[in-house]
Amino acid sequence: MTNLRAGLIGLGMMGRHHARVLSSLEGVDFVGICDPAGDISNSSHGRPIHSSVSELIELGLDCAIVAVPTIYHLEIGQELAAAGIHTMVEKPLSNDSKTSKKLISAFSKAGLIGAVGHIERYNPALQEARRRLEQLGSLYQVGTRRQGPLSVRVTDVGVVNDLATHDIDLTAWITGEQYCSVSARTAHRTGRKHEDLVAVIGSLQTGIITNHLVNWLSPLKERVTILTGENGVFVANTLTADLTFYANGSATSNWNEIQHLRGVSEGDVVRYAISKKEPLLTEHESFRDAVLGKSSDIVTMEQGLANILVAEAIIKSSESGKTIEIVY
Repeated sequence: MTNLRAGLIGLGMMGRHHARVLSSLEGVDFVGICDPAGDISNSSHGRPIHSSVSELIELGLDCAIVAVPTIYHLEIGQELAAAGIHTMVEKPLSNDSKTSKKLISAFSKAGLIGAVGHIERYNPALQEARRRLEQLGSLYQVGTRRQGPLSVRVTDVGVVNDLATHDIDLTAWITGEQYCSVSARTAHRTGRKHEDLVAVIGSLQTGIITNHLVNWLSPLKERVTILTGENGVFVANTLTADLTFYANGSATSNWNEIQHLRGVSEGDVVRYAISKKEPLLTEHESFRDAVLGKSSDIVTMEQGLANILVAEAIIKSSESGKTIEIVY
């Protein structure tokens, strides 16, 4: 079978990692890069650098990765769709739901694969948690904490669109449910235009409660997802790709005064030994397989739009102080 011909647009922080993975991705020939600034980080792996998307398209691409600032996603995506090129766009899909819908329409009308690079979905700890989800019984709550130092590379969006969209996507993906409503508070503490802190409480279709704490204000870098169910708790640390199960205890109490309480006690604790494949490689393999027509778990542009709609509701809630119902 002939290899897919792939191109990359953007050699910024994330683009450099895409270039590294593409350079050795099985079944794919990485044929060129577009970045008007050139290869200032020496990350091209010997591939030619072009100054325009049209020059890159002329190489005869089957698929492309877009890793540029969010405000350029629509323009570049539409050009690639018009050229018949399957495309994965780094998250968020676009800078708002209106432009996101235009992007979806361009790829849908052309009959092309359009994907969004929500890389956390491919973290081994979260993939294992999803695979084992029935072990928890009924799921009650999904909580996430995503905090760390200020990101100087992201200036066009705040933490809601840049970071919280990871948690929105992974929550909807793991549970298989959409958000129904959100209530949020944001803060601006670094003097930048966009918010740098957000706290969100949400509800999903079956009544599962979610809570997300996200900021760029902490010297402690933390990436944790906690899934609480009737049989215990999963804790996924996506920095180390570790998944730990805390089981409910089975001990009974003879203390009459507390026998009527329906709480839980501590049971066994298990940290699973799981294969730790690089999430970005898994993401690229999934996109490649989707382009080839194989069964694959990509983040579709429609799912990317759903994440944007939830993010917009979070911003609206923080501005109004009200709980916002989400309309898809």
